[in-house]
Formats: sequence, structure tokens, C-alpha cells
Amino acid sequence: MDPLDNTIRPYAWGSTTAIPHLLGVEPTGEPQAEMWMGAHPGAPSRTPRGPLTEVIDETPEKELGAAAVAKFGPRLPFLLKLLAAGAPLSLQVHPDLAQAKEGYEDEERRGVPIDAPHRNYKDANHKPELICALTEFDGLCGFRTPSEAADLLAALEVDSLKPYVDLLHAHPEGAALREVLTAVLSADREQMAATVTEAAAACVRLGGAHAPYADLAHHYPGDPGVIAAMLLNHVRLQPGEALFLGAGVPHAYLNGLGVEIMANSDNVLRCGLTPKHVDVPELLRIVRFEASDPGVLRPEASPDGEEVYETPIDEFRLSRYVLVAGAPVHDLTLGTPQILLCTAGSVQAGEHALGPGRSVFVPAGEKAEVSGDGTVFRATVIA
Repeated sequence: MDPLDNTIRPYAWGSTTAIPHLLGVEPTGEPQAEMWMGAHPGAPSRTPRGPLTEVIDETPEKELGAAAVAKFGPRLPFLLKLLAAGAPLSLQVHPDLAQAKEGYEDEERRGVPIDAPHRNYKDANHKPELICALTEFDGLCGFRTPSEAADLLAALEVDSLKPYVDLLHAHPEGAALREVLTAVLSADREQMAATVTEAAAACVRLGGAHAPYADLAHHYPGDPGVIAAMLLNHVRLQPGEALFLGAGVPHAYLNGLGVEIMANSDNVLRCGLTPKHVDVPELLRIVRFEASDPGVLRPEASPDGEEVYETPIDEFRLSRYVLVAGAPVHDLTLGTPQILLCTAGSVQAGEHALGPGRSVFVPAGEKAEVSGDGTVFRATVIA
């Protein structure tokens, strides 16, 4: 096993206290949004053998296992994070694998620089992701039914929103959601800013189901994404609960600390709540316009104590063990690569003592035994 030294990303939306509190260190006063664990080239974890990217590049089959290399190529196919939202993230959606390949190849062919602010596709991979709450965690996930969205908007009694309410009542589900999102994101910016300001005041007055949108407007005054967000389900996760976010599902994280795992990709199409580029035509090509339940996941327990968060993809598999002092040692040895992350208590992983926020990389086939009194998350792949 290799102990990991991980980079913390200081994105502006990050909490100033959540990750330092978990790590047991003093806050710096700066936002600490994400701690990355893995072999993403943007911020690879550091090991005693060197950056994890280089360790894997030198002997990919030894580190990842032959089955994983055959299925995903000579790279770690997932990225594990601690995510600490102190303010709402941008409203966004991710492409499926075919869309990502097509979009990446198109932008490459047109010579769009990889670091251009209007570039949509940084790679040719999809980005399904799973967020598991460590604290109470608020988010937006998937479309409400058009009738529910219409009721939420109508209650604001804002005249400029009435055409959207009528559209939501008048069309089949998919067409209604598409037409309203298109109209919101394509509207005159000054007129929409005035609408958002009026709607935000009504959200403050009404509270309840409208309260999350008042907070969005506080962080992003005048942003059309505030109205777009009202088309989505609001969900509050309790610790241990999770959300799976597949391709085409609009979503945003609002507040809280969680463990996030995703396919190793940077592909994001933004819908609002951001000063960054919003490519409306491409966004509309990617979004799945269908109402859905957020689908809160709770882990499925197995006889050996592993609690698995089941998802429909193979690039990652997330589970956790809640360990009790004096209980038998758990043998976690696998033929696939693993990252083990302690989030509570004290965990012994092989020869390494892990406190909250500490992690190790376990090469494929390496002995991996854990014990202690605490919680450890296990990230691996299905190969």
C-alpha cells in the first residue's frame, strides 16, 4: 500500500472549514473545495514512489491488474474526492460516452484550444458520478414533473414567469421542459435579471420549498440559472445516503461535505449559476428532458460487512466499512486497484494508521487488511 498525499483545490464555492475540520487541522481562511485522490493529470496524488500517474505509467498491469487495463486502458479509471460545498456549484450536466467522443473530436478538428474558456470537451470520456453525504448535504438532481415545476413558479406570482407556467401545463413532459429551459437560458439578460430579482424576493417571502432558490439568488444575483434550478428536484441527503448522477441529468450541489467518485473526466456542460461559458445549443443536445425521482441511494450490506453503493457503470465502485474495535480483521484484497479513505475514527490499513481524511492506494492483488474503530470508504472498479 502507498499512503497518499493529496491536493486540495481552493475553488471559490468551497467551505473554509469542512475539510480542515475533518483532517483535524486549523482552517486557513481560504476555501477548500475538493481533495483529489487518484491519478488525474491535473492533480495526481503523491506517493513515496512518486506521483501516482507516474507509478501507474511505469507498470500499469502491476498497479491496475490485467483485467482493468484490458477493459479501461493503462490508467486509473476513477477519481475519488472529498467535496466540501460552502456555496452552490454551477448547474451542470455531463455527456454520455458517445456524446463525449463526438464532441471532443469535433472541437479537436475545429482547433479549439484545450484551455479555451468556451471549450466544452476536455477529453473523450463520460463523467458519471456518485456523491455520498458525510454531513447533511443539499443538492438539485433531475427534473421535477412539469406540473410540480409549474406550481413552484406560479406561487411566486411574478408576471414575467407566467408564460413559463403556461408552457409547463400545455405540452407533453419532454417538450415542456425543453421549451422552458431553452426560453430561460435564451432570454434577454437584463430582462431575466429583473425577473430573477423579483422571483428571489418572493422566494424569501414564501420560504419552505422556495428557500433553496432564495439562497441560489443570493449567491448568483440575476443569474437565469436560478429559474432553471426551479425545474429540478431539491434533495437533502442524510449522512450515508448518496446520489448517482448519470449522463444528461442536470444537477448542482448546494451545501455539505461528501465523498464523491467519478469517471476520470473533466467534461461539464453548464446550465447557469456560473460566470463561465454556457453553450445553450450543445447543452440542449446533451440534457435528457424527462422528469425523474432523485433516487436517493442507501448502501446494500453484505455478510462480510461491506456496504455497497450500487451504480450501473463499471469505471468505479464505491463501498464503505463501519469498523468496530475488537472485531475480526477485514480482508479487502482484490485483483483491481483500490483507494481506501478513512472518514471517521481510527483505521489500520495494513501497516498504515489512517485518521479522518487520510488515504492509501492499494495496487491490484496487494494484500489489504483493515481493522479499527471508524469508517473507511473503498473505491475500486468492476473489471
